[in-house]
Amino acid sequence: MENNSSLNILGEDIAAGESREINFHVAKLHTRTRVDVPVIINRSKKPGPVILFTAGIHGDEVNGVEIVRQLISKGINRPKKGTIICIPVLNIFGFLNKARELPDGRDLNRVFPGSKSGSLASQVAYKLMHEIIPQVDFIIDHHTGGAGRFNAPQIRIVKEVPKLKKWAKAYGAPFVVYSKKIPKSFRSACDKHNIPILLFEGGKSYHIDAQVTNTGVNGAKRILNHLGMLGSKFKVSLPKKEIIFIEESKWIRAKSSGLFRATIKLNSKVEKNTILGYITDAYGKFNQSVKADCKGYILNINEDPIVYKGDALFRCSTKFNL
Repeated sequence: MENNSSLNILGEDIAAGESREINFHVAKLHTRTRVDVPVIINRSKKPGPVILFTAGIHGDEVNGVEIVRQLISKGINRPKKGTIICIPVLNIFGFLNKARELPDGRDLNRVFPGSKSGSLASQVAYKLMHEIIPQVDFIIDHHTGGAGRFNAPQIRIVKEVPKLKKWAKAYGAPFVVYSKKIPKSFRSACDKHNIPILLFEGGKSYHIDAQVTNTGVNGAKRILNHLGMLGSKFKVSLPKKEIIFIEESKWIRAKSSGLFRATIKLNSKVEKNTILGYITDAYGKFNQSVKADCKGYILNINEDPIVYKGDALFRCSTKFNL
């Protein structure tokens, strides 16, 4: 919890009541062109928490970028108290190249806490963890599904942390998925610094979906309202449905190769043996139904029209509760 003193981010002092955009700089392009990651900071004159919204840790996950962009463009990031920091694109190099990784081929979300003199990805992680994260009280990090797989909007948290469960409920996404921390991930590094983080997943790579974006923006407003930070001009809507807590889930995989078409909608609750889609061939001679092998909710659908035997087609919850 901050007081009214200056907040130091990346060597810059930001006073209470001040709004600033400063640059997170690590390296240049091979053309010697400078590449900066904009960091947008808005402080109220009233003391309160320091909240960080991040996206684009994978350069191809643009739906999260759009969510944070809307928080800025609509002025949701101007707090009634405390400080809101927005970094819409953490992996600016991947974003420029329309790639998941950085130019060194490394996944930024697998190199934390990083190294001051390591690979490019490692240096980005190190600078983030040493020059921004120590000033932060709470983080919401935005991701999407990869490889053509569309994730239902969801918040991911570790189990048995009461304050994370409380904040996940306040966020109001359709699903809260209990998931273990991945070693060397941003979430794992923040946890070691005792900084709570909600990980938002929704949509797929190289795609912006209005429903997913609206879920993310509305969730951010609910969290800020819960913390007493949301500006008075903004309205907060309640979630349309009860939040489902997912304890376990599994992939339903293709039993044959071919052309794939899903017939079930994301978020649907299905019974065992419900038909979820079909795999056909290109010659009109083969047609195989894909059936649910468990009862649960559909959390992810593979939208790739061509699949091979063994490919993940649907993610289905196997253990859940309200």
